Parts: sequence; structure tokens; C-alpha cells
Amino acid sequence: MAEQSKTVTIDNQDYSVADLSEVARNQVINLRITDAEIRRLQHQLAIAQTARTAYANALKVELPGNA
Repeated sequence: MAEQSKTVTIDNQDYSVADLSEVARNQVINLRITDAEIRRLQHQLAIAQTARTAYANALKVELPGNA
């Protein structure tokens, strides 16, 4: 396993990843994967919100009285 950093901070306490149990190291990996997925989903949400705004603006132009 290639470690992204040699320490991990939990509740303002630094821990050496090398000193963690295998189960704890796996949980660190799970947290990192989950954090990456959250960032990906936040980017997807930003894209969807931008598209929604564009569609709403295009609809307003098409409404009667806005020609």
C-alpha cells in the first residue's frame, strides 16, 4: 500500500500510520476514498446546478411576454 501521508490526524491528534493496526489503516483508506467520492459528487452537483440555472434562464426567454 502506497501511503499518501505518513501521519493521519483524528480529533486534533496526529498518529503515525505505520503504528496503526491493519484494521485502522484500512479505515484510513476508507476515509480517504470516501472523501474523494464526496469531492467528486460536490463537483457533479455544481455542474448540475449550473445546468439547471442555464435551463431556467432559457425557459424565461421562451415564456410569453419575454420575446
